[in-house]
Amino acid sequence: MDVDDLILVSVDDHLIEPANLFANTMPARYRDRAPRLLPKDDGTYVWRYENEEIANLAINAVAGRPGEEWGTEPTSLEELRPGCYDIDERVKEMNANGLLGSMNFPSFPGFCGQLFSRVADKDLGLATLRAYNDWHIDEWAGAYPGRFMPLGVTALWDPQLAAEEVRRIAKKGCHAITFSENPSKLGYPSLHSDAWDPLWAACSDVGTVVCMHIGSSSQLVVTSQDAPIDVLYTLTPMNIVQAAADVVWSHMLERFPSLTVALSEGGTGWIPYFLERIDYVYNQQHAWTGQDFGGRLPSEIFNHQVVTCFIDDAFGLASRDYLNIDNLTWECDYPHSDSTWPRSPEMVSKSLQGIDDGTVDKITHLNAMRIFNYDPFSTIPKDQCRVGALRAQATDHDTSIVPRGKRERHGRKMSDILAVAAGTAVTK
Repeated sequence: MDVDDLILVSVDDHLIEPANLFANTMPARYRDRAPRLLPKDDGTYVWRYENEEIANLAINAVAGRPGEEWGTEPTSLEELRPGCYDIDERVKEMNANGLLGSMNFPSFPGFCGQLFSRVADKDLGLATLRAYNDWHIDEWAGAYPGRFMPLGVTALWDPQLAAEEVRRIAKKGCHAITFSENPSKLGYPSLHSDAWDPLWAACSDVGTVVCMHIGSSSQLVVTSQDAPIDVLYTLTPMNIVQAAADVVWSHMLERFPSLTVALSEGGTGWIPYFLERIDYVYNQQHAWTGQDFGGRLPSEIFNHQVVTCFIDDAFGLASRDYLNIDNLTWECDYPHSDSTWPRSPEMVSKSLQGIDDGTVDKITHLNAMRIFNYDPFSTIPKDQCRVGALRAQATDHDTSIVPRGKRERHGRKMSDILAVAAGTAVTK
């Protein structure tokens, strides 16, 4: 396998929202109530929205910093690589990593946009999330045709409004939404409720994938308060098994056979046993639990309608005979600490050794293109989409690991960096 010949599409990355996000998309009557990025006396920055202050500007967006500086922060733009919030710089980061396409989850609104659903004024909340979607689709993903798979947020407080938003953004070319992996933890109906049926119906009708990202319930499993953070990081991807169980046993997939759910950043190594277990439970228990999948096994429904992904998961790929290869995808997770940037091609190629070229193509890009209605080849010649060709466009792009504050662009005053993020500064 020649690494330079790979075509890589990541179904899970993250963006750090720029200060000018709502400048062009927020309705005039709500413009003075749009979320604002503001400085604090201690040098950190926060987003302020109505009576909420979101202190963690960019949770774990530590790409480009040495490991000893990693944490659940940063809280200021000067600690970030500009590619986190600047679309032009993001594409340079992608090119340097040999990455063709990317799907970007929100940061300050929460992984499923739950901030917009918490606001008391629901008209404001709806206007804000629509403005966010319009910015994401038109100004972020739309800035570089063929490089991004747009991802929308939706109205968690009202499934009918959520369905309407899915249909609206589908007309703009967005065929994926981010949704909570456990909405009951956010105070909304669970996946076992039929309250979400209008949303599932809309997604089925327009071919929109429901992406359930780990942590999108605003909660993670913590074994004990004095456990080291290593425990949290170990368990984080495997926590998605809870959402997988809810998705299967809720019968949402059975009721909507055209619906596709993606378990974002959940890994794959746990799936073979999970499939074995749900079938065993069904066969062993259904006589008294009353479960009925219409003559099919729950594993069949999972394999048919659930999309999975991995960052660096050699065991999962070694178990690929037990997975649906047509629903297996890859992710980079830029700019978080789990990310393989800027050596993603080299790292994933180790796990792909011994796999035939056709299957490699499915895993690295063809599955993502089909599932998310993404067609980069209609915009960019295929030969220019490969790792080697993309990296050739970024030979002068610095990807070195630099301690905080030492990078030239980061060495500016905070006001200058904020202006760059807002798109109002002239950069040299």
